[in-house]
Amino acid sequence: MKMHANQLTVSPETVRTLVDEQFPEWRRLPMRSIVAQGTVNAVFRVGELFAARFPLQAGDVESTRRWLESEAEAARELVGRTRFRTPRPVALGEPGAGYPLPWSVQTWVPGVVATDEDPGESVAFAHDLADLIRDLRAIDTRGRTFAGNGRGGDLQSHDAWMETCFEHSEEFLDVPRLRRMWMTMRSLPRHAVDDVMTHGDLIPGNMLVSAGRLAGILDVGGFGPADPALDLVSAWHLLEEGPRQVLRQDLGCDDLEWERGKAWAFEQAMGLVWYYVESNPAMSRMGQRTLERILADKSPV
Repeated sequence: MKMHANQLTVSPETVRTLVDEQFPEWRRLPMRSIVAQGTVNAVFRVGELFAARFPLQAGDVESTRRWLESEAEAARELVGRTRFRTPRPVALGEPGAGYPLPWSVQTWVPGVVATDEDPGESVAFAHDLADLIRDLRAIDTRGRTFAGNGRGGDLQSHDAWMETCFEHSEEFLDVPRLRRMWMTMRSLPRHAVDDVMTHGDLIPGNMLVSAGRLAGILDVGGFGPADPALDLVSAWHLLEEGPRQVLRQDLGCDDLEWERGKAWAFEQAMGLVWYYVESNPAMSRMGQRTLERILADKSPV
């Protein structure tokens, strides 16, 4: 089932043709589709070293190319800046063989995604996650601030989207209670410190795990300046209560920062439950679990 109304079909045969025609040096490399919970790209492994990523939603060729180039620039900026492995951009492919958009190739990062190896009870993973967030925050913004798109700026700017989520969630969730929570969350004061560099989407599908430790980070194209609390969504998407408190203690989060992180996780989770309930049940369940953790939290919000 398609996840988006304008979703493109990306077949292995199409990918094989595109790779062979545009990168003939890879013709002999085996290729296979990667079964993942991703909602933005179809991913195919090419040989042992590369991953080809194909945008799933139809769009304009030039705007898609700019988006992919921006993602590659962000990935290059992040490579080697933390002790955890991240993808390195390799190439940009062009439309062809029935696929209408540019596409990208990056290095393959080994590991098991956190959706398949749940690190929620791992204190060691919580320490690793704190190290990652500290490393990201320490990277120079070079004067940049939040670009104004998506999560990471003003919570109140998401009111219209949240109303859409509430309207579509009546049969799945306790919407009156969740509405009350959002009214409190949206009124949290803006963060009092400057924007910092963030990953922007630290969800289980973007985290690689090995033996209960953080092994690598995927989908780094959104790396950029934002609310310092944004990457704290990981506390709610990935961790149970004990390790979550370890993460907070490691980072020294004050109440406002912690509550804003919870608010960003809430905003993201509300959109996952109803939107993907049929087309990507694993993503829907992830949103449900995040909301359950937030509802069970004993802090004021």
